[in-house]
Amino acid sequence: MSHDETLAGITEVLAAVASVDASDVAPEKTLAELGLDSMTALEVVVAAEDRFGLLIPDDEAARFRTVGDLVGYLERAAVPAR
Repeated sequence: MSHDETLAGITEVLAAVASVDASDVAPEKTLAELGLDSMTALEVVVAAEDRFGLLIPDDEAARFRTVGDLVGYLERAAVPAR
């Protein structure tokens, strides 16, 4: 999955779960700037797990500050082990 596809997927999740306008989503935007409190951020992580078919450990999820942090994690996690 490309970076753009991952970002688009997260944009869809943010819109569905937190009613974030797609035009507001950018990698450098913090989750707080998008209006997410800690509970909503957790809901976004759970929805992202479902959308991308991954399990995100709580300690990793706690480190997500920006949209880019979440996208980067999803891209790294989706790389198959060699």
